[in-house]
Amino acid sequence: MSKFLTEEESKNLIASTNVYEGDVILIVGDEWQKACEVLGQLRIDLGKNQADSNEFRYVWVIDFPLFEGIDEDGRLVSAHHPFTMPNEEDFDILESDPLSVRSQSYDLVLNGWELGSGSIRIHRGDVQSRMFSLLGVSEDEASNRFGFLLEAFKYGAPPHGGFAFGIDRLTALLVGEENIREVIAFPKTQSGSDLMTGAPKEIETKVWDLLGLSVKPQKKDLS
Repeated sequence: MSKFLTEEESKNLIASTNVYEGDVILIVGDEWQKACEVLGQLRIDLGKNQADSNEFRYVWVIDFPLFEGIDEDGRLVSAHHPFTMPNEEDFDILESDPLSVRSQSYDLVLNGWELGSGSIRIHRGDVQSRMFSLLGVSEDEASNRFGFLLEAFKYGAPPHGGFAFGIDRLTALLVGEENIREVIAFPKTQSGSDLMTGAPKEIETKVWDLLGLSVKPQKKDLS
């Protein structure tokens, strides 16, 4: 730590964290998103050694950010998807402080494994229009791409949400496996091939013709 921090910074860090001899402080210096991912993985890896495999601990994770950052073009990036309902308490800061807005999204976690996630969908036309505007989608573009949705909201769409549950992850936990590939009925390799069915296979010419598709031969590298 002394290689990267001054003596004063080290003392301030020790004082602010209230650590004692024998304690360990893990620090990551990088972009916010990457630092969170690295520290999050460290937390999971270190927690495995402390977890009781016979004990199941569930937790709901809520109040996720509505936006995860700003892209290279200066546009906001949705953390979940652009149809996620913002927390109603944060409506007033949507335009003034969007990165502080919380979303109505949620994760269910068991022993550090994400079992499923979902969100409450936007069901109000005015809120969806504000969301499109924040994401840099013009009114014309929103009308062309999502006019059917905005029109439907005029008739009073009810509040609704979704939740995608990972049965394979729950099964892996129940049988004590750390890799879901061990419990998936038809596992794929990292290249996308299926060892049990032999997919993907060659496609017959008549199928290409029926779909109006063709495959261009790869250009040979002559360098």
